[in-house]
Amino acid sequence: EESGIDINSVSHYWYKSKKFSIFAKPNQISQKEFLDSIENLIANYAPSYPSIDYPNRDNPHLLIINPADIHIGKYADEDETGKRYNIDIAKERVREGVKGILMNAEGFPLSKIIFCIGNDILHTDTIYQTTSKGTKQDTDGLWHKHFTEALELYVEIVEMLMQIAPVECIHSMSNHDYMSGFHLAHALKSWYRNTDAVIVDASPNPRKYYKWSNSMIGLSHGDGAKLNTLPLLMAQEEPIMWANTKYRYIYLHHLHHKQRYKFMSSFDNVGVTVEFLRSPSNADSWHHHKGYTGSLKAVEGFIHNEFGQIAHLTHIF
Repeated sequence: EESGIDINSVSHYWYKSKKFSIFAKPNQISQKEFLDSIENLIANYAPSYPSIDYPNRDNPHLLIINPADIHIGKYADEDETGKRYNIDIAKERVREGVKGILMNAEGFPLSKIIFCIGNDILHTDTIYQTTSKGTKQDTDGLWHKHFTEALELYVEIVEMLMQIAPVECIHSMSNHDYMSGFHLAHALKSWYRNTDAVIVDASPNPRKYYKWSNSMIGLSHGDGAKLNTLPLLMAQEEPIMWANTKYRYIYLHHLHHKQRYKFMSSFDNVGVTVEFLRSPSNADSWHHHKGYTGSLKAVEGFIHNEFGQIAHLTHIF
């Protein structure tokens, strides 16, 4: 195989993680069957969490934590690109970035947390180390390791966040891991099926909307509909939510660097802010050769209250 190992030449393989293990023969299990088996295993396990008595907030605030384009499984060699990137670095940056955002959010009375998931959490989507469309990638480890490492990271982060406020995980379909990222979101949903403190929106809809007080918040990966159509799509797809809000934002990913746009009506009081978010991942060989290396590496977050987005939090690496 392109990984250097012909899995069909071995009689079996055994993958073991901290949470579970899978034993299979390569000619007896497909990628979909493997991912389905993990989802079924977690659904059957479904740990029970004790109920949490969250405090009532007189001035409630929403925290959005959005570690975008993590690309677990991406590999960058330091001798070639100047900076390393692998599974361990990817996971540590998410941990550090989320903790940094939480530290910056101290002092705000948080009553809800949106944790944005998906958005190229996984670097590849096939057993041949390619994206969903078949583009070959440099990878650290094999596809099943990427999946289980990402799931363990998500569980670790959600368990951290749920101690502060109820968490809603909102999945965005993405171009590197369109199928496996979807499976990952459903595995996370199964994991938290027995607690009211965590909700996981794992639907495949490419554009999702959320209402918080006077804010309408849109989430999408950023590789689909054209940028200038997004505000009108927002109004068309959720007209009631649009009518019942005053401040509107769309958070996008995919580009790995900061871009911000303000779409205004002729009356200058009905607008939509569209913002691309930074990524914590380093450039791989292809991006380094093309010169796409200048953007800051970061995890970003936002605070919303009745006046819309009142704080933009950034943890830079």
